Amino acid sequence: MDIASRPSEPAENPKTADAAPPPHAPQVIRREDYQPPAWLVPEILLDFRLGLESTNVTARLSVRRNPDGNGSATLRLNGDQISPLAVRVDGAAVNDWRLDGPDLLLPLSGESHQVEIETHVNPASNSQLMGLYASHGMLCTQCEAEGFRRITFFPDRPDVLSTYRVRMSGDKTAFPVLLSNGNCESQGEGEGGTHWAEWHDPWPKPSYLFALVAGDLIANHDTFTTRSGRTVDLNIWVRKGDEERTQHAMESLKASMKWDEEAFGREYDLDLFNIVAVSDFNMGAMENKGLNVFNTRYVLADPETATDADYDAIEGVIGHEYFHNWSGNRVTCRDWFQLSLKEGFTVLRDQMFSADMGSSAVKRIEDVRILRSAQYPEDSGPLAHSIRPDSYQEISNFYTATIYNKGAEVIRMMRTMAGPERFRAGTDLYFERHDGEAATCEDFVKAIEDGAELDLGQFRLWYSQAGTPQVAVDLEHSGDRVVLKLAQVVPPTPGQPEKQPVPVPLKLALFDRETGQHRGEELVILDKPEQTFTFEGYPRAPVLSINRGFSAPVAIAFERPAQDLVFLAAHDDDPFARYEAMQSLVVQHLIAAVGGSLGEGARAVERDAIGQAFKAILADDSLDDLMRGELLILPAEGYLAEQFLVADPTAIHAEREALKAWLGSKLKDSFAELHDRVSAVSYSRDAAARGARKLKTQALVYLAAGAPADAKRRAIEQYRQADNMTDRQGALMVLAGLEGPERREALADYHGRYSGNALVIDKWFSLQAGSLHPDVLTHVQALAEHPDFTMANPNRVRALYMALAMNAKAFHAPSGEGYRMIGELIRQLDPINPQTAARFVPSLGRWRRIEPRRAAMMRGELERIAAEPSLSRDVLEQVTKSLG
Repeated sequence: MDIASRPSEPAENPKTADAAPPPHAPQVIRREDYQPPAWLVPEILLDFRLGLESTNVTARLSVRRNPDGNGSATLRLNGDQISPLAVRVDGAAVNDWRLDGPDLLLPLSGESHQVEIETHVNPASNSQLMGLYASHGMLCTQCEAEGFRRITFFPDRPDVLSTYRVRMSGDKTAFPVLLSNGNCESQGEGEGGTHWAEWHDPWPKPSYLFALVAGDLIANHDTFTTRSGRTVDLNIWVRKGDEERTQHAMESLKASMKWDEEAFGREYDLDLFNIVAVSDFNMGAMENKGLNVFNTRYVLADPETATDADYDAIEGVIGHEYFHNWSGNRVTCRDWFQLSLKEGFTVLRDQMFSADMGSSAVKRIEDVRILRSAQYPEDSGPLAHSIRPDSYQEISNFYTATIYNKGAEVIRMMRTMAGPERFRAGTDLYFERHDGEAATCEDFVKAIEDGAELDLGQFRLWYSQAGTPQVAVDLEHSGDRVVLKLAQVVPPTPGQPEKQPVPVPLKLALFDRETGQHRGEELVILDKPEQTFTFEGYPRAPVLSINRGFSAPVAIAFERPAQDLVFLAAHDDDPFARYEAMQSLVVQHLIAAVGGSLGEGARAVERDAIGQAFKAILADDSLDDLMRGELLILPAEGYLAEQFLVADPTAIHAEREALKAWLGSKLKDSFAELHDRVSAVSYSRDAAARGARKLKTQALVYLAAGAPADAKRRAIEQYRQADNMTDRQGALMVLAGLEGPERREALADYHGRYSGNALVIDKWFSLQAGSLHPDVLTHVQALAEHPDFTMANPNRVRALYMALAMNAKAFHAPSGEGYRMIGELIRQLDPINPQTAARFVPSLGRWRRIEPRRAAMMRGELERIAAEPSLSRDVLEQVTKSLG
């Protein structure tokens, strides 16, 4: 799963004995304080009497004292904004329970009991979308991380594993489809137009994996035959009318199942696999055992409404949630500090899957781009944390790029050091040892260590230390000897002022300048503050290609002349290293330009070098268009800002746009020819056609900067002739940033064409909020008042405001209006959906890395948010750390 949250206010009850901490003094949960549960729940029976505004829940828990627990005679059952209607123990009503804040405490003697609790919830009023909630007439659940306690009282922690039996009953017209985890064992008709269904999941699971869906749905049905010959029924459930847009998701699911058998030896373990698409969902998807619940954006696709990027995202997220069946469900995490145990490992698995399904080179570049844009800023900011945190106040705030993406990179490094076969031996051992258990990150590392026969003692520091290691590189050549000097430092982060060196596996190659060849790739491991590596037999000074394939998630500091980078951009046989050379060539130029150290002569020389590299890429027939497209992308403004201790967003934007305009003007004819060539490629989903569409929009982007009149003409034509969303959206993106009536006409046409299609209208909001138009802030203000905008739907909120927060020019407007708009959004959204609100805080939390005048305005917005009297734990923790 991507992110989960839980509400912050305890339920009021006259039997509350000990008040919960006030909102502005949240409890800090520490990893070192972990204790096994005092009581286990081997079995639970749930009976739901369903209604949109009134659902009654009866939970029957078989509880057993844990021999490894602390011996407490009190059973603590977590709750959140619920009150018990009745409590029974072994069939008899009891009154000796009490509430400790939101939790129910029940004294028990003996070793085992049957505990029955009745609760009532109102799904329609659940705007936080955690627990049981209503979405457009449908009932669904989201329980990770701690949403189950909003449904019934339970030891809501991942190390309490139970088998679940679920009975649901409700109005047959409102809820003709009743789904839960596992297999449907029986169903029938009830009285008064109701019906019921009973489900059983035979695999013990933690409460965060419980799921229920009830609604008027239709399924795309298929089957998959496992490698052992079992037939698995597959269903993707959607609202009527959407079923024709589910085929890509179904194909992705079957491909995921086959790939996991082949790549990791993991076979699916139930006879049924259900996916449900939900339009109101806090994040991407949830891996509930046998019943995955997905945001509609990661299920629905056809060429008319989904871009190529949408297709890729669906494939990746479908794979991610399916792979959780083993790396997360069959082996779950002991506590939430171990979240990267399941998420980091599963991200690596979905990255490998997507690489095998398409272009591995392009996929690797995309993964690194995400890491650098989302995780590197985390590592260098006030919210920095290790991939196995030591403490938290609100667990939803730790569903981060560090846990997911850096966690995946850390495991990928183990695979790099072990090699694919030995790494597979380690993962096989991990699943063998811990199947059916709640495990820890240490359990995973130990299995890889034993199975792959690696010494990972020092490597464990990657799990406990925050921060992106900085690696300084120096290359010396004398005679026929090359000396490579490496030095590393892990910068201080909050709570960790001093760091130890970590093992950094670096793939490298030494290229001969004349032949453009190298003798083979080598792997060196930097595990000390400074190390020297010597290479013999190089009569000419070679060109170093380092961190090939992005073998380690580090920042490389290596001053190289522009001609070396141009050489690597033209000759490097490692696709990522070739991309990195192009990025470094541009980054070095822009850093110098922003810093004011470039005279006009030097600026012209460096631009010419970049132009020559671009020309070589445009003319290189050995490149496929997907890879060509990656090489032509300029570094993002956010990544450029990370290169400065204190950044000036206006200067960065101006220099980047100036370079883009220069390239667009200098290479106008080449980009025009490119646009003509790729526009002639017919639509299909094969790699060649996808690459053509990628380049079509990129050519327009450069032409819009350097030859806007020609770009406008081409964009209008592309928009009108588009037979797919990739081309139409690409053209509209360019038009949205330009002046003139054509912009307004295209935006109106797009809205009218797709009115009623929520996912496409989300794109309409995002394109305008993320545009380069000089009046974008005025446009966002108007869009916030548009009839199609709602604060109740997380997709729509993110479409408008996350696009604004990621639009560096608009967000960092000198007036501070961008900061004010995001600050106001957080204050308004927090009472409705604190998890979504909290996701916007980090954009303001970067104030220390921004020039002083803007920094003061950003900090001021955080202070105004902090002054709100009833902030959720989600937002409060983020704001407090950002200000601290």
